Amino acid sequence: MTGSKRCLIAGNWKMNGLLQEARDFIAAFGSNPAPESVEIALMPPFTLLHPMSAQLAEMQIELGAQNVYYEDKGAFTGSICPLMLRDAGCHYVILGHSERRSIIGESNAQIRSKLNASWLHGLEPILCIGETLEQRERGITNMVLAEQLAVLKGAPKNAPLTIAYEPVWAIGTGVTATKEQVTETHAFVHEELTRLGHDCRVLYGGSVNPGNAEELLSCPGVEGALVGGASLKADSFMQIVKAAINVAS
Repeated sequence: MTGSKRCLIAGNWKMNGLLQEARDFIAAFGSNPAPESVEIALMPPFTLLHPMSAQLAEMQIELGAQNVYYEDKGAFTGSICPLMLRDAGCHYVILGHSERRSIIGESNAQIRSKLNASWLHGLEPILCIGETLEQRERGITNMVLAEQLAVLKGAPKNAPLTIAYEPVWAIGTGVTATKEQVTETHAFVHEELTRLGHDCRVLYGGSVNPGNAEELLSCPGVEGALVGGASLKADSFMQIVKAAINVAS
C-alpha cells in the first residue's frame, strides 16, 4: 500500500444477508478503529441499505450499493436508480463486477452509462476490472484490462472514482494472485489510469482474507481491498481492517 491516498477496505456482501444478520454484524463489528488512515465501506443487498444506513454512519463506515441502473426513473422493473441509492445513504456503488459481466452480460457501453449516471448524482463508482484464467494464460491480461478501463475515455478527470482489480480466477475460489502478479498488474493499471488522466485508488480483490490481507495490502500500488466472503462476518472483516491499519502505520 503506497502513496498518500487513504486505504479503502470495502465489503461486498453480494446476495447474502438478512436483517437479523445485519444487526448481528453491526453489534459485533463496532466502529472504525482508525478512520484517519483507513476508510471502511460496506455494500449489502438493496434490502439492507436503509436499515443499515444510520448505524453505519455512526460507526464511521461508508455505505455502498452493488449495482445501479442509468435512468433516473421509469418503467424499468427490477432496477434501482442513483437517486434511490443516494436517498438510502449510499456514497459508493460497485460497477462492472465480473459476475455481472459474465452472468448478466453487462457490456462496457452499459457500464459507461452507469458511470455517467453515478457521477451525475454524486455517487463514487468502484469500477471492477479483471481477467479470466484463460486470458491470463494466453498472456493478454493487460490488453483485457486496458479494454475494460477504456470506458473512462472522455470521463471528467476530477470525477470521484475507485478501481478494483479482481482477477476472475481468484474471486471466491480461495486462490489468490501472487505478490508478483498483484504488483505487476497494479503497476499497469496505474499507468493506464495516468494515460487516461485519472488519479485514483486501485484496490485488490479476489479471495482476500485475514490470512493474506497484510501481504496483499503491502504490495506496491495496492491502496485497499474489495472483500467478498470474508466481509460477511464481523470478526474476519475487522481482522482485514486491522491488517490495513498495520500496513498504513
